[in-house]
Amino acid sequence: MNRIKLGVVGVGVISEVYLKNISTHYDDIQLYAVCDIVEERARTAAQKYGIPKVYPSLSALLADPKIDLILNLTRPSDHYKVSLSALNAGKHVYSEKPLADCFAKGDELVMLARKKGLLLGAAPDTFLGPGFQAAKQLIKQGTIGIPLGMEAAMYSHGHEHWHPNPEFYYKPGGGPMMDMGPYYLTGMVHLLGPIREVSAMSRCCFSKRIITSQPDNGKEINVEVPTYIAGNVLFVSGIIGTLFTTFDVYSDSRTRFLIYGSEGTMALPDPNTFGGPVSIYYPDKKAWEETHLAPSAAADARGIGLAGLVKAVQTGGDYAANGSLALHVLEVIEGLMSSADTGKTITIASAID
Repeated sequence: MNRIKLGVVGVGVISEVYLKNISTHYDDIQLYAVCDIVEERARTAAQKYGIPKVYPSLSALLADPKIDLILNLTRPSDHYKVSLSALNAGKHVYSEKPLADCFAKGDELVMLARKKGLLLGAAPDTFLGPGFQAAKQLIKQGTIGIPLGMEAAMYSHGHEHWHPNPEFYYKPGGGPMMDMGPYYLTGMVHLLGPIREVSAMSRCCFSKRIITSQPDNGKEINVEVPTYIAGNVLFVSGIIGTLFTTFDVYSDSRTRFLIYGSEGTMALPDPNTFGGPVSIYYPDKKAWEETHLAPSAAADARGIGLAGLVKAVQTGGDYAANGSLALHVLEVIEGLMSSADTGKTITIASAID
């Protein structure tokens, strides 16, 4: 079977784990080419991971006929234009989340990929890890009875304290729902099915942020997006859920993800990770019990969704982290933000292939 030649676009913070995992675990993927707006970063990555081709621009990389697939690791605001250019160049695409910064652009990408007979996939792929796969198995087995509802929450005080380039998190296309919502919503949809309606409220608690990380320590950021979002979701199945994301609070709890069933409650691991315990509260025992279906810790396996797309390119068939799932999640996020702006309940129209 021919190895898929991969072109990597963007060598930011998230690229390190992708490059490490691809070079270590996936023999059918060749790290063939790389480019970045800072060419020195691309050359450093190429030297470290034995990538033979370094291109000075996206257009130069896409002009290489040997490249089969583009891994889009650019900033969220650039995902659409990079993926669009790659699809128009006849390349399959796997993008970091979100698929695009709005539903219309994401829908355009999905339609274009279908028209051209190309495969389009997107992160997150954390739902494919042992934590959420164990949870899905337990739900299927009826461990908590019939799922009735769920709640999830992501608490944070922002990225300016640690990220080397945090400003884009507070600009259009950023914010906690667009940044972290895909992890939670993808996990929710994977376990409980597609979403039919959403409603939300939001606010911006701090209009300015001061960067304390390097290299821009002391720089002031003007916040242009809501950073405190409380949302409700109605699944097609009738299950009601809540999702809260924020960059505004101090909390000793970073995540919360619970599914309530007719015979018990399930606590899931952080959906930004691939493993972690799945615990069940049994009402007759009045106690939580940790299952042994998922390891208590798991390495960051980012790239497993990309590997599934590669297998689909090679042999045909389905792949889990696909464009329609990413598009559905993107529509839910946009719906939540629109509801917060308008005060109206938003109907979700997209389906999942």
